[in-house]
Amino acid sequence: MDEAQASGQAWRDEVSLRPTAEQDRDALARLVEVDADSFEVELYEHAADPQVLLIDRAQRSRAGQYARHVRRLLERHRRQGG
Repeated sequence: MDEAQASGQAWRDEVSLRPTAEQDRDALARLVEVDADSFEVELYEHAADPQVLLIDRAQRSRAGQYARHVRRLLERHRRQGG
């Protein structure tokens, strides 16, 4: 595996392991309800930004598409006697 492939795999692993933007937004919303200090409010506003949510979904979708692509390639290779 070359450096670019390793970097891509590390990114995909990180995307799949981190909480979703929606989970972050909901957790921060609960914090703000209890103790609305300015830093927590700022974090919540960032997490609730529609663009942040859209980017998170796109990253997760891309990582999932790649994982399915690799899985199909491996299945095809096995069926062909590899």
